[in-house]
Amino acid sequence: MSRNAGTASTMPLQGVMNAVMRTLLKAPGVSKFIGERLLTLYVVGRKSGKVFEVPVAYTKHDGNLLVGSPFAWGKNLRTDDPIDIQLAGRRRTAHVRVVSDEAGVVELYGVIAADNKNFASFNNISFTADGSPAPDDLRRAFDGGARVFILTPH
Repeated sequence: MSRNAGTASTMPLQGVMNAVMRTLLKAPGVSKFIGERLLTLYVVGRKSGKVFEVPVAYTKHDGNLLVGSPFAWGKNLRTDDPIDIQLAGRRRTAHVRVVSDEAGVVELYGVIAADNKNFASFNNISFTADGSPAPDDLRRAFDGGARVFILTPH
């Protein structure tokens, strides 16, 4: 297990990659292919009012979309506030429920990590011998500020 297990990392040139992904997620045809795992959140800054376009991975779960993140943009999302998203090439509104308690974050981060190995890798979540996300890594993700956003698109 790495020293930073359970804490999220970013890629070199993350800003450039995000800009490319935002463009591709808006492109007809292409967006349907890469949109099977990625969507764009249009996050409005609470203080600035500025709109941030944030490409994120999602997992389908119980009829909703799960997005997990420890990054600061998540502090701008509130339960029951609507958010605009770009999903499969189409912009729409989604209902948000923020999960920030330890039990909820650990459980749902585990769901996301089990479904998306790239998400697990970016968040330094390893797997146990039986293939389950490592509980200690999931708890470290929570300790590092992770939250889960349950999106219900309209």
